[in-house]
Amino acid sequence: MPQTHSSINDDQWKTVGGVVVRGYGVASGQGAGNPYPDGTIALQKPFFAARGLDLAAYMAGTLNISIAPATFQLLQPAYLFRQVAWTTLHQPEDFSFARCRLTFSATRYDGWVYYPHPETKERHVQQPSMLELIMPFVPQISYDAAVYIALRIDEVMISDQ
Repeated sequence: MPQTHSSINDDQWKTVGGVVVRGYGVASGQGAGNPYPDGTIALQKPFFAARGLDLAAYMAGTLNISIAPATFQLLQPAYLFRQVAWTTLHQPEDFSFARCRLTFSATRYDGWVYYPHPETKERHVQQPSMLELIMPFVPQISYDAAVYIALRIDEVMISDQ
């Protein structure tokens, strides 16, 4: 699914550098003590699809990108899903998704910023300098890899610190 061009003007995107870091392992099901062996993303995908966002072509996990010292704030994400009751283990959660482009090893991949709203999330809340991305398979990417993330300026605000 790598992309080489877009119909969206580049002046509608802001690019920030980042580094791939290890996450909690809950989204993919690889974290120790995780009550979701298949991962939360695999369980959540049908609920998002039923509300209009089909993530079937994307990996069932998140790619965690630190953009520190910069931070991000959602403005008008492409999707906002309220009160998604995807598990019986805790209360429903709110999720937002914003479009993003990841560039790694001179190839661009289109994907989504995955944002479980902290006010409805019980555990594993991320820092405002950590982007969780849902992406297609990205060959040879690994922890500590340098990447660039482009975000729609109408959907996400990046603050340089």
